[in-house]
Amino acid sequence: MKQASKAVRIDAWLWSIRIYKTRSAATTACRAGHVRLNDKPAKAAQIIVPGDTIRVRQSGFDRILEVSAVIAKRVGADIAARCYIDHTPVRPKEVIPQVPVRDRGTGRPTKKDRREMERLRDQFHQTGDYHGNS
Repeated sequence: MKQASKAVRIDAWLWSIRIYKTRSAATTACRAGHVRLNDKPAKAAQIIVPGDTIRVRQSGFDRILEVSAVIAKRVGADIAARCYIDHTPVRPKEVIPQVPVRDRGTGRPTKKDRREMERLRDQFHQTGDYHGNS
């Protein structure tokens, strides 16, 4: 893999490895404090070198990237993936509570239906599992 130049700005690098769709989005993220370089807030114009650790806040969680190669131009996804080592921990699956759905036009739930929905809701709050697989 060929290095484009020795001095590469952090915003250009984040854009070139496809973390952000545009360079201006990467710059905005740096200004907003969503990018940290070696555990310090990063400015968009900071220069990175191989071995640096970059923490990028995206969608409410942090991606931890170690720079393995510096590039300044956007490249294909397979080449971009070789320019960093991803140290992001695996996120646990979130339990999304399912809302009981009734067909349209069936009217109000009967007393039996309402009790069944309450039983499911109580079961979820006690075990965290809607399907009864405790």
